[in-house]
Amino acid sequence: MSVNTGRLITLEGGEGVGKSTNLAFVADWLRGTGRPVVVTREPGGTPLAEELRSLLLAPRDEPVAPMTELLGFFAARAQHWAQCIVPTLERGDWVLCDRFIDATWAYQGGGRGRPAEVIASLEQLVLQGARPGLTLLLDLPVEQGAARVAARGAADRFEAEQSAFFERVRSSYLARAAAEPARIRVIDAAPALPQVQQALAAELAAYCRTLPA
Repeated sequence: MSVNTGRLITLEGGEGVGKSTNLAFVADWLRGTGRPVVVTREPGGTPLAEELRSLLLAPRDEPVAPMTELLGFFAARAQHWAQCIVPTLERGDWVLCDRFIDATWAYQGGGRGRPAEVIASLEQLVLQGARPGLTLLLDLPVEQGAARVAARGAADRFEAEQSAFFERVRSSYLARAAAEPARIRVIDAAPALPQVQQALAAELAAYCRTLPA
């Protein structure tokens, strides 16, 4: 399958970085320039993928084997990719996705320690070499993110992890950004929201100048 992913923008980051608030900002920014955009998320984005999301994120007494978790995320992604993202891009609209393939490398790769060759093989199987055109990585020290999550109340299965897990996730995200600086743009999520969104707008404007509306 060959699809032009220039209009696929993903928003990434660890827990408590402000993805939900800033996802809405990015969507409004794109629409304000006349670009039709579908906002979606991973895991999720289709009815089946949302069911898988519920299974993957729910706290449970039974330990979830790391390989079960990894395959579950890719199962949701395969459905989301085929039934939502590809059709949207093929009709010429934009896709804005709350987390995507980089999250798997950060959480299941960095956090859980799944082998890189296994993740790469599954990525090729599902995405066949496709990557987002632009990834905006909201970055925040782990302790600050944890404080924000604690203020929200009940935690899902991932939010309840220990700080060492999230340090590995953050390190993995930043390593990917260092390896792909043209695609992954790091946004400091620590300042006040207007400053964060000013940085997001600057990256969006620079990227969109390289593409037709």
